[in-house]
Amino acid sequence: MAVAFGFFAFFVLFIFNSLTHTLCLRTEMAKERQPGVFRMINIMITILLISSYVEILFT
Repeated sequence: MAVAFGFFAFFVLFIFNSLTHTLCLRTEMAKERQPGVFRMINIMITILLISSYVEILFT
């Protein structure tokens, strides 16, 4: 179960990072600001994935 969720989490993070990269390119975001945007989105998605894993684990 944990291995399958790990692959799912990796896939979700990869997709969201691709979408974030596209967002940065289309909005012509400054290079100095991009790492902060990536960090914030990755932290939020990681929190979401951890909370969903805990919910699945205790259901």
